[in-house]
Amino acid sequence: MQNIQSYIQEHKDRFLNELIELLKIPSISADSAYKNDVLKTAEAIKTSLENAGCDAVEICETAGYPIVYGEKLIDKNLPTVLVYGHYDVQPPDPLNLWNSPPFEPVIKTTERHPEGAIFARGACDDKGQMYMHVKALEYMTANNELPCNVKFMIEGEEEVGSANLATFVKNNQEKLKNDVILISDTGMIANDVPSITTGLRGLSYVEVEVTGPNRDLHSGLYGGAVANPINVLSKMIASLHDENNHITIPGFYDKVENLSDAERAEMAKAPFSLENYKKALDINAVYGETGYSTNERNAIRPTLDVNGIWGGYTGEGAKTVIASKAYAKISMRLVPNQDWEEITQLFKTHFETIAPDAVKVKIMPHHGGQGYVTPIDSLGYQAASKAYQQTFGKTPIPQRSGGSIPIVSLFEQELKSKTILMGFGLDSDAIHSPNEHFGIWNYLKGIETIPWFYKYFTALNQ
Repeated sequence: MQNIQSYIQEHKDRFLNELIELLKIPSISADSAYKNDVLKTAEAIKTSLENAGCDAVEICETAGYPIVYGEKLIDKNLPTVLVYGHYDVQPPDPLNLWNSPPFEPVIKTTERHPEGAIFARGACDDKGQMYMHVKALEYMTANNELPCNVKFMIEGEEEVGSANLATFVKNNQEKLKNDVILISDTGMIANDVPSITTGLRGLSYVEVEVTGPNRDLHSGLYGGAVANPINVLSKMIASLHDENNHITIPGFYDKVENLSDAERAEMAKAPFSLENYKKALDINAVYGETGYSTNERNAIRPTLDVNGIWGGYTGEGAKTVIASKAYAKISMRLVPNQDWEEITQLFKTHFETIAPDAVKVKIMPHHGGQGYVTPIDSLGYQAASKAYQQTFGKTPIPQRSGGSIPIVSLFEQELKSKTILMGFGLDSDAIHSPNEHFGIWNYLKGIETIPWFYKYFTALNQ
């Protein structure tokens, strides 16, 4: 594989242009108005896998958006790597906060990306990172460097909970049979501090509706005499945390894994500047659960956050009205051992209990998934570590992530194999936010590093 850097440089412009064309398609799975665009993206992924060297590629229909499956099988006696990724993206709202249109990719330099970064929705999460694997396969097949079998499973519903992927996995265990699962949908500490994600948080996502009177009311005639659902909802949400930012739902922490002082000390060795963190977010102070550091709060501790809240009049000018209904979307990030369905039920019971008699409450669960921790003594982790050492010149740091990929725990349950999370994005890449971007250096470094994983994983399995 000594020619991999020259191959990447020779084809750099094409690699970038192919990704840019993929990013132009608004594959927003959460909005049915973009259904045709999501389906168009699936077709584009199919073509890309075929061009990269897969011998068999198919679009597998589900009850929702399709899964693109591809494979390159060279010898049944060799190990098989299953690559998972997703081609759907988050909604780009609020559009007015983007510096350039979210589906008109542009390349700009930044302080963290002096070589340039592609700004577009899905650039880092996950089209850019998923496409690294496609181009890595192209290099290996074009140069006769593929050392083992490879399968691809690229879905179109990750951003809405992967509702149909579980059924697909359960019904296709032989097709998906593998020795290790490889995912690039996470990040690393910095371009000069490579890291491998060893833990993901689980997720429970709910929507709540609070109803007061049977219609919107005049705030002068009725104000103070009937419950205002917006006021009530605000109080209920505020009560979900105490003065130490501890979540107040009974039973919420019962199964939370408490790391030892030694484990916390190891986490603290990861390079982190609190001042740079605050500067990057333009905040004066951090905020969170008492007794834990910033990196602990966003990785090894569970959280509860309001993702959206609305009700009443939000148009221009004033309208003196007491709304009939108020709504909120709430997500809870969970740590290993917390069961997302159990937590959802605990939330539902508690939220109904704290509601005053003057309102009615409805809780609508959306989706969720379990947390995941991967061991650092597995062959897959060792292969990933060697791959980073080869291309970065440094041993990567194992790091837990605050993010969630709910389907990962299902993979282990159904397919009986470990998942390796080789992410190349940075925390500053603004995933799920306006001005999402992915560094060109990171994109190309991922393409360079992934083939070494295949080489070392195959060698370790001999």
